[in-house]
Amino acid sequence: MKKADAKISTLIGSDVVINGDFQSDSSVRLDGDIEGDVKVAGTLVIGATGKVNGTVEASVTVIGGEVIGDVTAPDKIELTSTARVIGNIKTTTVVIDEKAIFHGFCNMDQDADQANAKARRRSGRDLKASKKSARDTLQEALMSAEAGNRENTDENEF
Repeated sequence: MKKADAKISTLIGSDVVINGDFQSDSSVRLDGDIEGDVKVAGTLVIGATGKVNGTVEASVTVIGGEVIGDVTAPDKIELTSTARVIGNIKTTTVVIDEKAIFHGFCNMDQDADQANAKARRRSGRDLKASKKSARDTLQEALMSAEAGNRENTDENEF
């Protein structure tokens, strides 16, 4: 996290209720309620009294309050011990403290599209070789198991 991103430029107090979407080009601390989507270019800190009912997008998101909706933070998502998240999270780094509540799916594979593209570029020869290798391994395992069964059968005949 860059020094400039860490500086909170907007504070939404605990007595503030926003009905609608909220967007900021800098870092934000939220202690109030937002009924709508939140999009922050920098760091979003949701305090213990903060609540969001909508999707959340920020570079880094630290949640101490409640989020009902999906959370996307390419750099990091942190759920403190007082956090309650009901929704899916997508990030490269996730930290979940003890006693935090998280109900949803976690996707930490930001490079899935790149990996799929590389897999499609692999030549057919490489794919055939890997299939052949798997087939050979399976055959070896079956032959080993059959040999073990024959030894057990031979021992039981005496």
